Amino acid sequence: MAGMPWELKFPRLIGVKLTGTMSGWTSPKDVILTLAGILTVKGGPGAVVEYFGDGCASISATGKATICNMGAEIGATTSVFAYDDKTAAYLRATERADVADLADGLRDHLRPDEEVVSEPESYYDQVIHIDLSELEPHINGPFSPDRAYPVSEFAKAVKENDWPEEVRVALIGSCTNSSYEDLDRVASIARMAKQKGLKAKSEFTITPGSEQIRATIERDGQLRDMEAIGGKVLANACGPCIGQWKRHDVQKGDKNSIVTSFNRNFTGRNDGNPDTHAFVASPETVVALALAGRLTFDFTKDVLTNEKGEQVVLDPPQGEELPARGFVPDPARSRGTRSTSR
Repeated sequence: MAGMPWELKFPRLIGVKLTGTMSGWTSPKDVILTLAGILTVKGGPGAVVEYFGDGCASISATGKATICNMGAEIGATTSVFAYDDKTAAYLRATERADVADLADGLRDHLRPDEEVVSEPESYYDQVIHIDLSELEPHINGPFSPDRAYPVSEFAKAVKENDWPEEVRVALIGSCTNSSYEDLDRVASIARMAKQKGLKAKSEFTITPGSEQIRATIERDGQLRDMEAIGGKVLANACGPCIGQWKRHDVQKGDKNSIVTSFNRNFTGRNDGNPDTHAFVASPETVVALALAGRLTFDFTKDVLTNEKGEQVVLDPPQGEELPARGFVPDPARSRGTRSTSR
């Protein structure tokens, strides 16, 4: 347009090797929270982050999307996973079987070459190894998404830094973590909590990522399960993630803590209050902390006291990646309105 050559700096390549399989409370969100702690918000600019290794095959398509979504928090130019069976299943479940068929025919071209996988140090500018089998749930913050703590060390950090221990609000959803799998795993925690006589001690909000997701979890019962422990459903929009949220429980200057499954937590982003300590975690971690009402609760081993005064422990979440009966179609799609299935 300017009659001049256009120059673009060739990006660096950061390879993230994933091995093993996640279990228990660990979720795909913990992969990117861990990576953010390693690379920091300054570690990704001018770089493409490519995930490879046998661990990738166990992560759902929407789990991969969560990881790539938060690549922006480390400044990455983009993030990439290879095409695989999980991706194909998601495409077919969202009425894109033709795309899956096309990709299946090009599968060899949509993944790293074998020599790259076997000798990654020769092809990437930097290689980071994350063993999913040993990965702990992480909580990042406050005021930056790269201040990473495994849950086993978080309570100590809260006390040493004098962060407000009470969790005022726990928020799940947004573009980053509102897939069917995310909300089904949260619903499993909610059902278990109700059976054990527990309810959320913090304000608990749910932001579906689309009308398709909201309608599907209403049909399949997850919405009801979350509401039963005190959950409140917000609009299918960015909402509190970008500050479109009117808080009535605090005034500007009130020092308080919130926990979200969003992507960013910079000062004042969520509610305009520079003294709100916002922490980022997986939806499962957020709900567990909501049930305790405090940041210092290690849900992997600590106990809670229920309504009858009994001590109970939380069971690890479980959930389906995709709805067995398919997604409830979003009426807006037939009118040509932009919508997502996440």
